[in-house]
Amino acid sequence: MRRHLGGAIDRDAADKAARFLQLCDAFALPVVSLCDTPGFMVGPDAERTATVRHFSRLFVTGANLSVPVVALILRKAHGLGAMAMLGGSTHAPATAAWPSGELGAMGLEGAVRLGYRKELAAIADPGERDREYERLLAELYDRGKAVNAAAAPEVDDVIDPADSRRWITAALDDRHTEPIPAGPKRRPFIDTW
Repeated sequence: MRRHLGGAIDRDAADKAARFLQLCDAFALPVVSLCDTPGFMVGPDAERTATVRHFSRLFVTGANLSVPVVALILRKAHGLGAMAMLGGSTHAPATAAWPSGELGAMGLEGAVRLGYRKELAAIADPGERDREYERLLAELYDRGKAVNAAAAPEVDDVIDPADSRRWITAALDDRHTEPIPAGPKRRPFIDTW
C-alpha cells in the first residue's frame, strides 16, 4: 500500500482491509498486521467518496474480531488509520515496532501546523518561523520514535527487523491467543460488496 498514496488508507483500501479481516475471522486465522501508514486519506476529494462510511466498516469489523491481531509497526503509525491497522489499539495481544517506527495522533507535519498555528503565525520573520516549525517538528518526531513509545507502554517492544519472523511466531503462540469457542462461527458470512 505504501507505493500508493504514501500508505494512506483511502475508501477502497478500507473496504479491502475490512473484507480481509472478515475472511480471517470467518476461518479462524489470526491477523498479522504490518503497519506503515500516515493515516486515512483526508480532504475534499476523499470526502466526496463517502470515506467515513467506508472507514467505519473497517473499524466495526476490526472491533468485532474473534481472532487475535498481532501488529508490527514498520515505519509510520499515525492517526485513526494506524488504529485500524493495529486492531483498534496498540494494546492488541502483541504490538512491536522496528526502530524506524514512529507513532503519532496524526501526521506529524500536520500536527505542528495545526497545533502550533497561533504560535507560528505570531512570528513575523519567515526564516525564523520556518526554523521554529522545524524545531517543533523535530521534537514531535523524537517523541514519536518507537523506542520512546515502548517506554510509555504504547508498544510491547522495539525489535531488530531481522527478528521479525521470530517475534511474530512467538506472539502467536498460546500465551497471546485465545481459541474460538466451540459451536457456530462468530462470523457466519462475509460481506459481498
